[in-house]
Amino acid sequence: MHMKKILYIIVALATLAFSASCTRVLEEQPRTFFEPGFFQTPAGVQGGLTALYASLRNLYGQAYYYNSLTTGTDEATWGQSADGNFKDADLSGIGDLNPSTARSDALWGTVFTYINTASGIVENAEAVNLDPSLIAEAKFFRAFYYFQLVQTFGGVPLDLGSGELKFNSTPSRTSVRNTVPEVYAAIFADLEEAVANLPENPRVVGGVTKTVARLVLAKANLTYGWWIENPKGIDTYPKCDRQGTPNTYYQKAYDLCNTAINNPGPYGLCDTFREVNLAQNDRNKEILLWADHTEKSALYNEGDLGYGGGGAPDNFSGWMINWNHGTINIGGIGCVTREACQEVGRPWTRMAPTHEAIKTFTSQDVTKDSRFDGTFTTMYYGTWNKSGNASPATEVDSNGKSFKLGERVLTFVPEVIDGISYPNKQDNMNGANVGAGVASGYDEYVFDLNGFSRIAYPALWKLGCYRTDYNHETEAGSPNAGSTRPYSILKFSDFYLTGAEAAVKLGKNTEARNLINVLRKRAGNWTYKNNERVEYKADFGDELAAATPATITIDYILDERMREFYGEGFRWFDLARTQTWKERAGQYTISGNAWGDHTPKTFTRTIENFRYLFPIPQGQLNGMEMTAEERAAYQNPGYPVE
Repeated sequence: MHMKKILYIIVALATLAFSASCTRVLEEQPRTFFEPGFFQTPAGVQGGLTALYASLRNLYGQAYYYNSLTTGTDEATWGQSADGNFKDADLSGIGDLNPSTARSDALWGTVFTYINTASGIVENAEAVNLDPSLIAEAKFFRAFYYFQLVQTFGGVPLDLGSGELKFNSTPSRTSVRNTVPEVYAAIFADLEEAVANLPENPRVVGGVTKTVARLVLAKANLTYGWWIENPKGIDTYPKCDRQGTPNTYYQKAYDLCNTAINNPGPYGLCDTFREVNLAQNDRNKEILLWADHTEKSALYNEGDLGYGGGGAPDNFSGWMINWNHGTINIGGIGCVTREACQEVGRPWTRMAPTHEAIKTFTSQDVTKDSRFDGTFTTMYYGTWNKSGNASPATEVDSNGKSFKLGERVLTFVPEVIDGISYPNKQDNMNGANVGAGVASGYDEYVFDLNGFSRIAYPALWKLGCYRTDYNHETEAGSPNAGSTRPYSILKFSDFYLTGAEAAVKLGKNTEARNLINVLRKRAGNWTYKNNERVEYKADFGDELAAATPATITIDYILDERMREFYGEGFRWFDLARTQTWKERAGQYTISGNAWGDHTPKTFTRTIENFRYLFPIPQGQLNGMEMTAEERAAYQNPGYPVE
């Protein structure tokens, strides 16, 4: 199937690009447009490179794209306040995921512009005598974005109007999709050059290096090996032969991971799991690539510092798996103030964890495995003094109990509680106004995690906002702004799980178990209990490692990937790569939409094989000069064509 040349959405270059210095940080100077000739100057090349880093903000932290890769997986379903964006993605019969509604349009509509930027840099490198390491940065970004595209849509265009992987400055309304092998060939070529020519240490804070490129190349080889093997017989598009030996690519992935682990450069694992995602420890040695933000300047943050409207480049993914804790009311006082701190933040209640996702954590001993405590907010504390209209009282009373300011008022308890007493569903002034229960042995109100609902559930702590520009003891800060924290995209810890998965595919069980156990031992190391807010030094690493199954399966690796990376916005890629989406996410359990609903129900998702490719966005099809037949042929099979 061939259809002429390019995507109508491609323009000459990125908007709001930046120039970079050779110092330790990027010096960002906004520009509204790059003329093609600008790339033929050193300043233009530097500006284009910095635009590539800035481009990450348009995708990562963008909550609708985040939703497209998380809702509908075994991690999450839609929450009580969800609109169609989230219900469509759930595939559970409450919405319709089609070319007009799939929010993978955020990927398609963003990254081709930056792929073109990268090609402009590469094409003009000789004219400006560009250092090979800077060319390698551009090639890394081009390959990175093509890797996201090929996993999501199948084959995509390499020719944006001026030839394959050539810089295009003239918008066109025609396009040809290359095959999956052709796209991967381009990805591998760019990433191999990136590994060869990038420096060991970043030229700027957060800059890409050999190690960063190795992880993406390892993941691309692993994914392509699965694609060739195709164990479930799932169709690709455009149709093509799946030639090659899967083990060749699994071996490359395995070798790349081991090379990086043995030669980490400035990277490595944090000592505890909590440290990886702790806001005060952002940009740590475990984070290889991030979409950066700042609380120092709205201009360079590319988002208002006082209020976020819910659109890119704001970082607002952390609002999604966050229930309305501000509803907690005891004795007539709203107890938990919305605050610009990691534990609470701004609640949108658009998404909720499934019971099965939580059980993936609680199937471990969560008093020993720190990853449950380091992933979710399960305990809520009285902070009514931080609300502008709060009562000056230092304590509140309810059900014969007194709660002092700063004390715990509500807990999601991971174990089954015997004798828990919940209030009548309709009587919301009981149960702290949210239908919570009381139980012997607990001073605070409680939820049993076997019955949590779409409206009240453990919130995602990892992505919570955090600001330093207010008094945390007495003020709430600016919780309604987009998060000014960087959004983590790639982590050093992924080398261990990517390497373990490749090892399983190669029949190297001992090696897979050893790699996994590095992370499990780290998970057993505690220095602080996140939810209890107390220092706690203990090490259960050897116990967790001993409890690792003797035989490592792909299913177990997927469990471990969830425990390490839950809620980070990449889960669909794991399930699509391993072709386990239907098996792991085809059914899920959760209680309903109302406060006080503690009755779990099982929901079924309709995950047909054609869903393993997202639809080409309808806006793309509408903008191209094609006949109806050509438009239908351009779309991935199974989806309607308007």
